[in-house]
Amino acid sequence: MNKTEMVAAIAERAEISRKDAERALAAFIEETVRALKKGDKVQLVGFGSFEVKERAERKGRNPQTKMEMVIPASKVPVFKAGKAFKDEIDR
Repeated sequence: MNKTEMVAAIAERAEISRKDAERALAAFIEETVRALKKGDKVQLVGFGSFEVKERAERKGRNPQTKMEMVIPASKVPVFKAGKAFKDEIDR
């Protein structure tokens, strides 16, 4: 499912216009990104949580040249599915 299909599904399920559904989805994404940038964790009970994890600097290898290189430390967003969400998918 892509963003356009998600907007259409939200609009139909919530009985709102596609434009309102698109604004709501955009607001959710923007607020989630803003919270994660601040270092906050976004928890949606029954669905899951979004947070930022720190990846340490590590050694890697360039697949083209086979030369060893250092991959710098970085922050990555992660999603952990909640129990209710996992159980629903498993049914």
